[in-house]
Amino acid sequence: MAEKAKLYYFDGRGLMESIRWLLTVAGVEFEEVFLKTREQYEQLLKDGALMFQQVPLVEIDGMKLIQTRAILNYIAAKYNLYGKDLKERVMIDMYVEGIRDLMELIAKHPFLPPEEKDSNTKLIQTKAVDRYFPVYEKALDQSGGGYLVGSQLSKADVQVFEVVLMVEEKFPSILSNFPQLQAFQTRMRSVPAIQKFLQPGSQRKPQPDDNYVKTVREVLRF
Repeated sequence: MAEKAKLYYFDGRGLMESIRWLLTVAGVEFEEVFLKTREQYEQLLKDGALMFQQVPLVEIDGMKLIQTRAILNYIAAKYNLYGKDLKERVMIDMYVEGIRDLMELIAKHPFLPPEEKDSNTKLIQTKAVDRYFPVYEKALDQSGGGYLVGSQLSKADVQVFEVVLMVEEKFPSILSNFPQLQAFQTRMRSVPAIQKFLQPGSQRKPQPDDNYVKTVREVLRF
């Protein structure tokens, strides 16, 4: 039996959540070490585990991997979630990089000063409806196979689905004018690994709360 992957991060979504999603869909079991103190972080630095002094850190296949995109690319390539050729791969990367822009707006939201949160919430909504969702709506309409790229599930599908769910948490009716994304969401929910991940008690993390923000600030000192 393969050794479980080990994830080092905070007990919250942040940059690790997309990795949790992709490992889950790939069928890779993982355990987590939650950073709760500055001392834990400094020990990782002392051990030389953090190449650029940053988390996430993932131990997998005898390696210590850092940098979110590199980790996601490794998982996707190993577990056949990265297209069948270079042309599909570059399209997957384009869709993923686009959704990352929206994801970053969501990820930084809990750390913003109160006076900036309303404007950021409006920006998330505007960019989702006007810039990003139309692209994925068109891609799904043209693909004809239910996936964003090619004829099989890819990391693009997983990450777009993840972000759609996060945006829906803020704007429950945001997909009302996007029938292809609605159908896509239904299909993704039917994937057995995703069904399980969406259930209470899974390793999926809830929306960030004040305690999460406090812990991140204390550990990273910002």
